[in-house]
Amino acid sequence: MFLQSNPKSDVALSVGSFTYSEILQQPELWPTTLEIVRKSGWPPESGLPKARSDRRILITGAGTSAYAASAIASSWPNADAIPTTDLLIESKTEIANRFSSFASPGLLVSIARSGDSPESVAVVSRIRGLGAEIQHLVITCNADGRLANMPGVSSIILDPRTNDRGLAMTSSFSNLVLAGLCIHNGDELAEILPSICRNVAQRLLDLDNRAERLASGPIQRVLILSSGPLRALAAEASLKVLEMTAGRTIPLAETFLGLRHGPMSFVTPDTLVVCFLSSSPHRRRYEEDLVGELRQKGLGRIVGIAPEGADTSLFHECIPACAGHIRDELRVPFEIPFTQLLAYHLSRKEGLDPDNPSPTGAITRVVQEFVTYDEASDV
Repeated sequence: MFLQSNPKSDVALSVGSFTYSEILQQPELWPTTLEIVRKSGWPPESGLPKARSDRRILITGAGTSAYAASAIASSWPNADAIPTTDLLIESKTEIANRFSSFASPGLLVSIARSGDSPESVAVVSRIRGLGAEIQHLVITCNADGRLANMPGVSSIILDPRTNDRGLAMTSSFSNLVLAGLCIHNGDELAEILPSICRNVAQRLLDLDNRAERLASGPIQRVLILSSGPLRALAAEASLKVLEMTAGRTIPLAETFLGLRHGPMSFVTPDTLVVCFLSSSPHRRRYEEDLVGELRQKGLGRIVGIAPEGADTSLFHECIPACAGHIRDELRVPFEIPFTQLLAYHLSRKEGLDPDNPSPTGAITRVVQEFVTYDEASDV
């Protein structure tokens, strides 16, 4: 509906074609995700009201899905994001204590592309075995994954096209985040989504060209700055650069104000600095002050992803934000495509295949099985 013609006519015959097309398809799939969630029955009328202070909610996932969980939790009342990679190594007592101080039954929301990551499956199995009254919801791109088919688990299954074929999560990330956001913000998103989808689709060619041009420079380091609810966006953008370049381009995600406390030593004059500016004028005053300090010190090639009203003169290059007119808690799915394209072009510059950027097999599309331990064996 929204997808424009393919910006690169030779992409179908080139390496990385899965990843490239999966980045470009996102604005076409976002309305489908909204509709799937609205038909899912979540939140159930008696189970997850929009404002409830007596229910413990944990949103979890591994890797990119953990960043998706963090983005979702920022918009949910009384929710925390905890990676499955942390929950897996907690004792049963520690996990039980996370839910015990709340009067109503808890809710664990698992975010997953494949639903087959060993730690994600193990965490759900372990928490279901606690005997506590904890409800389980899985949001996944894969109807055939183990998480979606576990007994006692409710599932929201996204369009199969979101189940990326490339190694790196791209359209799966934005659609998983959007699905989680829709549970508590469905009416608001339904109103603004059509215009956002049109805007992103119309700008894909420009975003792609800008990303390719920036990637062609002598980049060895990329710093991605954000604040508040956009921190998950910066973390995910950083991971995409790391994954798709096989670590040859070194990324760092940091907050604007946190940069002064040591991490500024990462920034060299030729570091690419991508700044996701807040839609909040209050937050943005602090962010712009930090950018001004970088300019004064001669640090970084600074690119601003800027909402309307930002001081664009601070940046070497300014790219209008795709969703800068909405609150930061809802922006993550719509701002990620540019940095996904940047990572794609950095990968191509390194001579790698973005669909499989780990030629040594150091990482794989789904984490390989590993041993998980029962506490009873830890004697």
